Amino acid sequence: MSKIFFSGIAGSGVSAIACFMACRGHTVVGSDRSFDGKPDQPIGKILKSKGITIAPQDGSGIDNSLDFAVFSTAVEDNQPEVLKAKGIGVPMKTRPQYLCEIVSDFRTVAVAGTSGKSTTAGMLAFLAERLGLEPNFIGGGRVKQFRRMGDLGNFLVGGSDLLVTEACESDGSIVYYHPRYSIITNLSLDHNAIDDTAEMFSTLSRNTKEIVVINGDDRNLDLCRFDKAIRFSIDETSKYQAKSIEYQSFGTSFRLDDVTFGLSLPGKYNLYNALGCIALLWEMGITLKDMAEVLPDFSGIERRFDVCLHNEKHLVIDDYAHNPHKIAALMGTINGIRGNICYIFQPHGYGPTRLMKREYIETFIDNLRKEDHLILLPIYYVGGTSAKNISSEDLYNEIRAAGRSAEVLHKRQLLFSRLREWDNYVVFGARDESLAEFAKEIALRLK
Repeated sequence: MSKIFFSGIAGSGVSAIACFMACRGHTVVGSDRSFDGKPDQPIGKILKSKGITIAPQDGSGIDNSLDFAVFSTAVEDNQPEVLKAKGIGVPMKTRPQYLCEIVSDFRTVAVAGTSGKSTTAGMLAFLAERLGLEPNFIGGGRVKQFRRMGDLGNFLVGGSDLLVTEACESDGSIVYYHPRYSIITNLSLDHNAIDDTAEMFSTLSRNTKEIVVINGDDRNLDLCRFDKAIRFSIDETSKYQAKSIEYQSFGTSFRLDDVTFGLSLPGKYNLYNALGCIALLWEMGITLKDMAEVLPDFSGIERRFDVCLHNEKHLVIDDYAHNPHKIAALMGTINGIRGNICYIFQPHGYGPTRLMKREYIETFIDNLRKEDHLILLPIYYVGGTSAKNISSEDLYNEIRAAGRSAEVLHKRQLLFSRLREWDNYVVFGARDESLAEFAKEIALRLK
């Protein structure tokens, strides 16, 4: 067993690996800048309950007793723990590098895609567990049903060699994965240009030892090179094409090969996520009938269409949507449920906002109706060296010029005195956990 240090341990991706390794018997120590200012955070208590020691993020937790140290990609090279590890010769790995090593030790399912991979990976792990496959799971999103007994919900330690994990293209590490199986949900603009991401997905497909399952309706995936991909679909003909689809406000029913399925998540995008899971599990030998019995029980991922309030007058939703594809899917689903909606979006990062500026603007222009309103919060910034030469005002100016109702709100609290202006609210954006609390506060004040 190893002694491992995790720098940036509060992050969703790092905490999942840290808890996974601690529960497998390794000695785990970690730090996070957020704990230094707020040591009583709930996530810190959960980490400690797994036997993880929390140290200040000042370098004091790094010593020669460590086998190696794992660093979040959000930890800058000039931080004390990085300098200390280099200075005393502790082997260093990034979180993506270490996850690639873990993937090689298991019969891994890598779930990739610019949208939906957290939900798809969590759904697959949930189904596999309920179907007796005893899977392991390392995810980025928190599966609601895995939060039992005080767990974070982003990991699972099972009794088999099957591991379900997300394969994120954002940092390019996806090309080093050599999984047994892969699911690729879709391809759109997010962290990288579409052509660059298509090349990464092609490499993942080549590196996959057995089965590659892809979305047969996604035309951008035509840019990838797949040798023997198995396709699922809604619109195009495929081996796993959903039929007799009925979209409800908060769920979907459909048929596949004469078996009726119920899904307790709304929208076409979640149906795609479910079809990817069903296709792979069927190829692995699980019957459709068995899957249909457990699929309705999956209640989703935290901050993915979380319903904070739902009554005859008001609907309040919290969601992680942050790229144009995710936002369009979210707004399309919400627009089919209610009118008079106030959308509240916090862009994530200056670099991503610059990259996706044009697509953001077009997405909001296309999906905002006459009775809807868009509030843009300031760009979420967690540090780093990115140039701050773009702002939410740059999005607002063009959205407003196109005749859509929009504004930039620099202080969230100012909204609370205006809550009677709209009946329904959707709060969305990545990374910032306080957005969920903001949505809950809106719901509480509307009750």
